[in-house]
Amino acid sequence: MTHTRHHQHTARVNHLDASARPRTRLVFAVALTVATMIAAAGCGSSGSSITAPRITPAKTYQLAGFQPAGPVGAGHPTTVSFTIREPSGEPLTTYRTCCEPHDGVDLIIVRSDDSHIQYDDSDIAANGTVTQPVTFPAPGSYRVVIDAYPKHTGPDAPINFQLFTHITVKGHYHPQPLPPYNPIQTVGGYRFQIQGHPRLKAIEADFLTINVRDPAGHKPAFGSWRGALAHAIFIHQGSLDYFHTHVCSPGSRYCTSALGATRVTGSSSAPGQLKVGVLLPEPGTWRLFLLTYINGKHLTPTFTLHVSS
Repeated sequence: MTHTRHHQHTARVNHLDASARPRTRLVFAVALTVATMIAAAGCGSSGSSITAPRITPAKTYQLAGFQPAGPVGAGHPTTVSFTIREPSGEPLTTYRTCCEPHDGVDLIIVRSDDSHIQYDDSDIAANGTVTQPVTFPAPGSYRVVIDAYPKHTGPDAPINFQLFTHITVKGHYHPQPLPPYNPIQTVGGYRFQIQGHPRLKAIEADFLTINVRDPAGHKPAFGSWRGALAHAIFIHQGSLDYFHTHVCSPGSRYCTSALGATRVTGSSSAPGQLKVGVLLPEPGTWRLFLLTYINGKHLTPTFTLHVSS
């Protein structure tokens, strides 16, 4: 089975790409060993300090043949490739194809200062080799989340699991401090505004209502990308723990994300408004990268959020 899907989103603090379907690339080198987590359902979390509910660790899948194997420079495209090895030692070759946005293999790459994120939808060859041309924007350490959705083969099979590693990009690292909470972000002339002041709590499903206006002040229609009207990627400051939810049209079948028994489903039933589901595994400061596709442009506003226990 071969998937060919060269799509990706990139975002940086104070520099958000508004070009139509950008194809920037990313280069990386493995720095740490891989940890594996089974997600309870839908998109998952990589939180590490919560007490309940927890995503059950699984030491059954691992990366094999990860390339490139050494440090790289910023701004130079290269092809990343790897295979996921099953518990039997055989390569994983069959992935879900039915259920966007929960299918295939996603790469989520985040800089250690939480200032840049890249979301890549990778190619999978018939032999299980996953490839993705990528480019790092700046020196530093990056965390790579490999979110895999294998073909469901039985009641005990995981819906998805995550593999993690860190990537080093050569050069002098200039960390960017996180900005304070600001409910209004403007990207490519489009205004994104969080309604009210969120009071978010760890392990509790909640919603952010985000109103969107185009440069003329009109309510824009949201386009679908990777099976959703918006992808909400949350990254915890410092630990870079990760959670991912989606915004879909009402009644969409595969839009729910879960943490243990708690579920959340984002929705959008009218132009100009997104109801973003929030379900975070631990308190602290989180960055929300909201990936949208509007009028042929990828727009990614970023918000700093504070989550209490």
